[in-house]
Amino acid sequence: MNRRDFAQWAATLGLARLLGGPTSAEAAEGRKTETPTKESAEQQHLDAMQRYAALVEGPKVTIGLLVYPGMFLQDLVGPLTVFEALMNREIHLLWKNLDVVAGDKPETPVLIPVKPTTTFRDCPEKLDVLFVPGGVPGTFAMMEDKAVLDFLAEKGKTARFVTSVCTGSLVLGAAGLLDGYKATSHWATRDVLKELGAIPTKGRVVVDRNRITGGGVTAGIDFGLTIAALLRSPDYAKAIQLYLEYDPAPPFNSGSPEKAPAVVRQFLNDMFASMRETAFSIAKKSKSR
Repeated sequence: MNRRDFAQWAATLGLARLLGGPTSAEAAEGRKTETPTKESAEQQHLDAMQRYAALVEGPKVTIGLLVYPGMFLQDLVGPLTVFEALMNREIHLLWKNLDVVAGDKPETPVLIPVKPTTTFRDCPEKLDVLFVPGGVPGTFAMMEDKAVLDFLAEKGKTARFVTSVCTGSLVLGAAGLLDGYKATSHWATRDVLKELGAIPTKGRVVVDRNRITGGGVTAGIDFGLTIAALLRSPDYAKAIQLYLEYDPAPPFNSGSPEKAPAVVRQFLNDMFASMRETAFSIAKKSKSR
């Protein structure tokens, strides 16, 4: 089995295996075991899915994730890792064409290429989840890209959940999808949301009706689990969390401006100063269009 086949197999069946191992009672019976094969393992997964149908069942969900030059890969990969653990799902990586998404500049190397799977034109009519990742300066280009904004505005009309992580919320705001909604972003750009008609709200994940926005970068996993609970159930989301062994214990207590040492906070504030000015400028232009 090659790496791609294994990844697809594990994504589809791995959670069921996690839930479907032998019980202590079965082990105590000393049931005869056979040398496992790919086929027997798949059957075990399928049997587990039947036993835990109430936990993993649900209608098919269609998820569309925007990809674009200059996005932060983790903004995309965090939620995608969670979404791939859902059963009965259809995932689309959306862009204008099917060319590999490059860096934000021609000279920027693409260390981990991302290839869109679906063009805007071929996107399903209705999405359960419409998602936008962040990534500066790519976000700024998207905030002024008419094709992107028109696409998001149109799909946002019918999407069950309109969502983002990090500065992706600025793109949603530029598309007119956050007017009057509470929303969050990366801590350095959260207050820019006010210029886009949103209500800036501090939070790892902020839910306001069907608008769900995540904070900066690593909040993508928290965001993904929040969505999974809404699409399926809290228990299913908890099972995914355990499947991913998402039990963060960072080596430093410096993950927010409130916790970071003063010198670290000042360093990043100075570094982000011009980026914030650019964000405010583009946001003001966006609302005046």
